[in-house]
Amino acid sequence: MHPDIQAYHEAQAPSDKAICDALYQHIVTALPHAESKVWHAHPVWFIEGNPIVGYSKLKGNVRLLFWSGQSFDEPGLAPEGKFKAAEARYTSPDQINPTDLARWLGKAETIQWDYANLVKRKGRLERLK
Repeated sequence: MHPDIQAYHEAQAPSDKAICDALYQHIVTALPHAESKVWHAHPVWFIEGNPIVGYSKLKGNVRLLFWSGQSFDEPGLAPEGKFKAAEARYTSPDQINPTDLARWLGKAETIQWDYANLVKRKGRLERLK
């Protein structure tokens, strides 16, 4: 585990740390080649410099965010923000459905919008894969 991600987990309350630990294990298993780091104060995974998935502690829950998640066409993911992101929120690690999460992570790898060049393209997203 990247030391910054470890520090992020250690800073969480025990119940939230348990959620973060579970999400981390699922993500690294499904995306072993993805680069991970703390980006904008939260653990995020990247493929070729493009953000794919991350999680963050919010008031009352932990949010799992897929940058291209609205294109997955998956129940259990809610639209987030003005671009293509979608999220799931958890208050307990028991709420994480491993089958759903594995499917979402597979789609995160194959369905990508180019967030890495969003600023260069003046806010216009293009589909990568």
